[in-house]
Amino acid sequence: MNLLQKLGPNLSALRPYEPGRPIEEVARELGLDPDSIVKLASNESALGPSPKAMQALEEAIGECHLYPDGGAWELRQALSEEHGVAPEQLILGNGSNEILEFVGHCFMRGDTHVVFSAHAFVVYRLLARMFGCKSTQVPMGADLRHDLDAMATAIQDDTSVVFVCNPNNPTGTAVAADELERFCECVPEDVLIVLDEAYAEIALTLMPPSMDWVERFPNLLVCRSFSKAYGLAGLRIGYGVACQELATALGKVRQPFNTNRLAQQAAVAALSDQAFVTSSRELYRSEKNFFEQQLTAMGVSFLPTAANFILIQVDASLEPARRLRENGIIVRPMEVYDLPNHIRITFGTRTENLRCLNALRDLLAES
Repeated sequence: MNLLQKLGPNLSALRPYEPGRPIEEVARELGLDPDSIVKLASNESALGPSPKAMQALEEAIGECHLYPDGGAWELRQALSEEHGVAPEQLILGNGSNEILEFVGHCFMRGDTHVVFSAHAFVVYRLLARMFGCKSTQVPMGADLRHDLDAMATAIQDDTSVVFVCNPNNPTGTAVAADELERFCECVPEDVLIVLDEAYAEIALTLMPPSMDWVERFPNLLVCRSFSKAYGLAGLRIGYGVACQELATALGKVRQPFNTNRLAQQAAVAALSDQAFVTSSRELYRSEKNFFEQQLTAMGVSFLPTAANFILIQVDASLEPARRLRENGIIVRPMEVYDLPNHIRITFGTRTENLRCLNALRDLLAES
């Protein structure tokens, strides 16, 4: 028997997560100068890393021969002060994506059921398949927002987890605090609510006071990331906040030293760099308005966004992602999200955005 035939049935047909194409890969493929390529595919920071985080990295580089603090004490203390929660309510991950995987290990298996929205972060679907559990993808409304009432109705006796991404990736749509609070109130106490807030700090809308809810709702886990607002995507550092009992349970599947030493120290410094976060949010708000004006003038349909990216509708027959990539502009195709006639574009600098919009205009003119 071939060794690979012994793979679990959940893995045999699993298609791994495909991130946005890296600049270096596209440069090799197309014979382009990497410095000429604009990447607007992965919702990375348009302003680079937090300056305070970069300074911390420079100071810490001489210590990278040492193992990190396995308990991330300093980062827990900083996050505790930032959010007004106890350090014991925090669980650290190699990116917030690892926190989602902890959820899978703890609460998802063959005899359980999970709920998430169609067109929500594709990792929820991948986790369900990885752990062999049943899942329900609840259709979104015409505005591509979470239909929280329908999601609540989809919960069954064997449901263990319900995922809500707010603002949602890839649609950019958000649900308001009162809607989300009502949803948390009606979800049974034995169903884990995963509130994925990767874009919270740079959201272009008023965010729900989710950190204030974790004691009120013991079945609530709030996930955050340092990748987007603080520009630390390459260091892979994220965290979850929950009641202490839930955080302790999730920590049981955490591997030793899952967050590296440099990432921990950069994250601590980044938390004190709120001026950087404010500047980033101001840039995204300005570029959102610019994109909307330009797209409207081109007659291109788009979704109003609450995040640092925008979902636009372009006929798949034009192969927009490929055509833009050939012009040195990387955007994200949406077939994997069952949105084949859409692409997602991250807000970059004005220069980067102009180049992208001009190339898109040329593409549409050719058609």
